[in-house]
Amino acid sequence: MSHVLIADKLAPECRAVFDAANFEVTEKPGMTPDQLAAVIGDFDGLVVRSATKARGDAFWAAAKRLKVVGRAGAGVDNIDLQAATANGTWVLNTPGGNNVSAAEHAIALMMALARNVPQASAEVTGGGWGKSKYQGVEVTEKTLAVIGLGAIGRIVADRGQGLRMNVIGFDPFVSQDDAPEGVTMCELKDALGEADFVSLHLPLNAHTRGLFDAERLGWMKPGARLVHAARGGIVVEADLLNALQSGHLAGAALDVFEQEPTSPDNPLFKRSDVIATPHLGASTHEAQVRVAVMVANQIVALLRRGEVLHNVNQLA
Repeated sequence: MSHVLIADKLAPECRAVFDAANFEVTEKPGMTPDQLAAVIGDFDGLVVRSATKARGDAFWAAAKRLKVVGRAGAGVDNIDLQAATANGTWVLNTPGGNNVSAAEHAIALMMALARNVPQASAEVTGGGWGKSKYQGVEVTEKTLAVIGLGAIGRIVADRGQGLRMNVIGFDPFVSQDDAPEGVTMCELKDALGEADFVSLHLPLNAHTRGLFDAERLGWMKPGARLVHAARGGIVVEADLLNALQSGHLAGAALDVFEQEPTSPDNPLFKRSDVIATPHLGASTHEAQVRVAVMVANQIVALLRRGEVLHNVNQLA
């Protein structure tokens, strides 16, 4: 009988899939790295979200029985792919499960940024009114630049057009012929220079880490607003702070940060032109059920039938 550890809090539908397949299941979210390393040797499969880290010499030294790590989500930053491959462990993710939720959150951040929604709410619930302080802008007929036209970026582009925005895009792997209908592809510098709103939907890798530094932020149109709901590390937060302090940018809405959880002393949080949420892109009921069921089915398929679905590493 295969034994699977669910190491992060997942929707109960995840365990239901394993139970139906007669797997032995242990649910133990919130373990420290030392606690995880101490028990991982008993398991054939591991299910994680983003909190649990399948990293470190102690973990992989103990994980000799481990055949698969399933990530209930798309990003696998918390899994050491090189160590997993060397250990003979498949790493699977659930691409697409969070796409709609992540895209809708980016649109929500953009609208909140345009209309100062969190700031005005805090004012009213704090006993004030201050209506004149929170004049916003319309998004209709404004230009939205979607940077990164993968699955999530394409949904954002579609929703932007639904709001009657002029949508342009940049993606080094997407030509105009392959672009979503109604989206004009541009070079990055041109897209940033034209856009009233810029929404980032890039993966975090060696090419994108720190991409939005002082130079690229300087390419943005004066008075533009930045929406960042991709991956922490793509935007250099110190440079963003300078762009806001100088008045070059009118505001920023951030769902991801260089360090997560980020420090409450982050100077960006002291600014009234910044909106921040705690990496909520995939945090909807629908998305969490979807990825929980997907990852459980993928692990069952691998351990029961040898079928490898949505692997992010390759074993010999």
